[in-house]
Amino acid sequence: MAREKKRRSRGRRSPFAAVALIGAGLLLTGGVYAGASAAMASTADTQTSAAAELTAADGQKLFTANCATCHGVDLQGTSEGPSLIGVGELSVEFQLATGRMPMAMQGPQAPQKPAQFTDAQNRAIAAYVQSVAPGPSYPEDWVTAGEVNPENSADEVSISKGAELFRINCAMCHNVAAAGGALTEGKYAPALTSTSALHIYAAMVTGPQNMPVFGDMNLSPEDKRDLIAALTFQQNEVQVGGFTLGSLGPVSEGLFIWIFGIGALVALTVWITAKSN
Repeated sequence: MAREKKRRSRGRRSPFAAVALIGAGLLLTGGVYAGASAAMASTADTQTSAAAELTAADGQKLFTANCATCHGVDLQGTSEGPSLIGVGELSVEFQLATGRMPMAMQGPQAPQKPAQFTDAQNRAIAAYVQSVAPGPSYPEDWVTAGEVNPENSADEVSISKGAELFRINCAMCHNVAAAGGALTEGKYAPALTSTSALHIYAAMVTGPQNMPVFGDMNLSPEDKRDLIAALTFQQNEVQVGGFTLGSLGPVSEGLFIWIFGIGALVALTVWITAKSN
C-alpha cells in the first residue's frame, strides 16, 4: 500500500503546473500579438508617408480616373462640367476637400458631403491642375492663422473689425450668425459654423457657386485675416443666452412665439371657459 501511494504521489502534477502553463500561453500569445501590431503599425506608417509624398504626376492619374469624364482630359471642360483653366489649386482643393466634387448628380448647387479622397490626394490633384493652368494658390500662414503680417509690424488683428466686415459683405447671404440662408432657384448660402479657415479664405478668393469673388481690391489680405479670425472665434465661442433656435433670427423666434405663446393663450382660454361652465 505504501508503495502504491508513493507511485501515485510521483505521478500527480503540481497544483502550480496549470497556472504556469496558462501563464506561458498568455506570454506567447502576447508576444505574437505585439509583434503583429508593430508590423501593422510600421506598414500603416509607410503607407501614410507614401501618401504624404504624392506629386502632381500622381494627381494627374487621379484626375484622369475620376475627373476627366466631366472636365475633360485637357481641363477644357465638357457638356457635363466646366473648364478648369485658371481656377487654380486653391479652388480644386476646396471643392474636393469639402466633398462638393465629384458631384453625385447634377443639381442647382453642389452640396457639401464627406470627401472622396484623402487630403494628400486632394492636394496632388490640385497641384496637377495648378501645373497645367495656374490660378489662385494657398494663402500665407499668417492669414489663416489670424496672426500679424510679418511685413507690417504696426498691423494688429481685430476680431471686431472682422465681424463688421462680415456683416457688411457676407451676412445678407450667410446670415448674421453665419448659420447660412436660402437663395433663389433652389440655391443656398451654406453655414460657416464649422468651415475651416483655409476654406473660408478659398471661398472669398475663388467665389464658388453663387458667391462673388473678393479680390485684394475689395478685401485686403489683412481684411480677410480679420474676417476669418472673427468667424473662427465665433465657432469656438460658447453660446450664451438660452436656446439659439438655429440662430435664424426673427423667423424662428416668431414661429416659436406663435406656436407656444398663442398655444398657451388658447389653452388658457379653453380652461377659463370650461371653468365658468
